[in-house]
Parts: sequence; C-alpha cells; structure tokens
Amino acid sequence: MAQITAALVKELRERTGAGMMDCKKALTAVEGDMDKAIDFLREKGLAAAAKKASRVAAEGVVASYVSEDGKVGVIVEVNCETDFVAKTDNFKALVNAIAAHIAATNPADMDALMASEIEGKTVSALVTESIAKIGENISVRRFARYEVPEGVVAAYIHGGGKIGVLVNMQGGSAELGKDVAMHIAAANPSYLNREQVPASELEHEKEVLSEQARNEGKPEKIIEKMVIGRIQKFYKEVCLLDQEFVKDPDQTIAKLLKANNAEVAEFARFQLGEGIEKKQEDFAAEVMSQIK
Repeated sequence: MAQITAALVKELRERTGAGMMDCKKALTAVEGDMDKAIDFLREKGLAAAAKKASRVAAEGVVASYVSEDGKVGVIVEVNCETDFVAKTDNFKALVNAIAAHIAATNPADMDALMASEIEGKTVSALVTESIAKIGENISVRRFARYEVPEGVVAAYIHGGGKIGVLVNMQGGSAELGKDVAMHIAAANPSYLNREQVPASELEHEKEVLSEQARNEGKPEKIIEKMVIGRIQKFYKEVCLLDQEFVKDPDQTIAKLLKANNAEVAEFARFQLGEGIEKKQEDFAAEVMSQIK
C-alpha cells in the first residue's frame, strides 16, 4: 500500500477539484492508487473527469520556430534546474538555435538531433558546453516538427514558455491557425477527433459513468440513455473538433474550421515538465546531513 502523503492528496485534489478530506478518503479506500482514486471520486459524483496529467515540476522552456512562409514549424522543450536559468539570455539563445536547427534539418528522432551539427559542433556538445557555462544540468527533452506543402503550420507559446502548441492545418490562414493553437493551449484536448479515442478508454469511461448513475439512484433502464448523453460531454472534454471555441463558445472548433474551409491534420501540445517529477527535498534532513 502506498503511503497517503500530503503531496499525494494535493495532487489528487489538483487533478479532480474534489475536497481535501474526500481526496484523503478516496486514496485510503484504494490503497493510494491515483487512477483508482480518481474513479472512486467520480463514481461518488465528487469529481469531474480528470485530465491525464502528472506533477508538473521541471523548469525550462517550450519554444517554437515557424518559417516565414508558414510551411515548416517546430516546438521543442528544453529543461533546466531553475526558473532563474530558464529566463537567462544564454539559455533562451540555446533553445532558439536548437528549434531553428530542427526546422532546417528534420532529424528523425532525439538521438539524430543530438548527433547532428550546428556550425561544426554537435547539439550534444553545445548542450554540454552550456551546462559548463551556466552551471546547471540541461536536457533537450522532446520536439515536434510539421512541414506542409499546402496549408499552414501555426505555433502558439503561452506563459513565457510554459505551454507550447504546434498545429498542422490544411487551408485557412496563419491567423486562424494561431487561434486554433491558442484554443488548444487553453482547452488541452487529448485527441483530434472521436475516432482517435482508444476503445479501451471509451469503455472505461462508460463503466465509470454507469456506476456514477447507479450511485445517484437511477434505475437500470435509463442508465444506458444517461451514459450516452454523458459520453457526448466526455467527447467535448477530450476531442478538439467537439470542443467549444474559447474565443466564441457558440461554435465548435469543427464549425469554425468548416466556415473557413480548413482542416486540422494534427497538433502537438507540450506543457513544460509534464510527467517529470521534481525531487522533493526534505530541508530538515538536508540540514542534518550537512551537519553530519
């Protein structure tokens, strides 16, 4: 059984919006399993669907590069240890150089990127030099690159590099592309459309919603109809095309695109540090270790 720590309760609260005591009870009931605790709260009607997220703790920046003609675009996440370093000119220059390099060379994967050269030095060597100069560990974590012969690539960076979005759009305009990218940054869809939602995830959602309806005392004969209605709401939460446009909630993204003769082929959304858990330092223990 996992220890029910304050940090675990806090994470569950952040992911579900449920009360602190409800979160503690849920974690205790399922022996500390985060995913089961989310289901437990939802079945009791105490939480909405939680986003797929982990603790966001790493520092650094998500940066973008889009060519002047809008045909090639890149977003890249580069991590460092402190927010202070992330804001320095040297760190920003390194990240921007890597983003432009990815756009120009189209590396197949992270290994190919790190082995490729910028002005006679590998990207790996440049990062190592920056580590020595800046005095912090730096790592290039991930990147996405789109190239479109027809259509546009649009990027949007939010919060000074906390969230980055890249959109591959057929038709439309650069302005529309940026609006869609901004929407993705805010609404955080997991999939482009309903077809992309895995069958296993859909079945799991139906099971949770059915149990939720039973706990509300609904008769079995109407539970199925209720679940169908609630699944439509689920699609609005996770599918880009079903979402209401943040700048005009009266129309969905699907309608916005249709009105502008455009289609989104794919998108990438990077949130700084998602899935990276920062080491939680025990200050008292650290002081004691220094004394010893």
